[in-house]
Amino acid sequence: MFEKQDLVSIATMAMPFGKYQGRPLIDLPEDYLLWFAKKGWPEGKLGGLLQLTLEIKINGLESVIEPLKK
Repeated sequence: MFEKQDLVSIATMAMPFGKYQGRPLIDLPEDYLLWFAKKGWPEGKLGGLLQLTLEIKINGLESVIEPLKK
């Protein structure tokens, strides 16, 4: 399960490393998130947020996150 704050984090937290460093998690390409799903998620909170981001994208729910962007 996730917390309401997790949705805010997905909208505002920047990817801390890699090809898409600096981009908000919700703006990461689905292919990139699928790559993590195959190769392994990062440890800790970031991994959980990336997994949730992928679920949101797969289910077409990005519009739920858009109002949370600041």
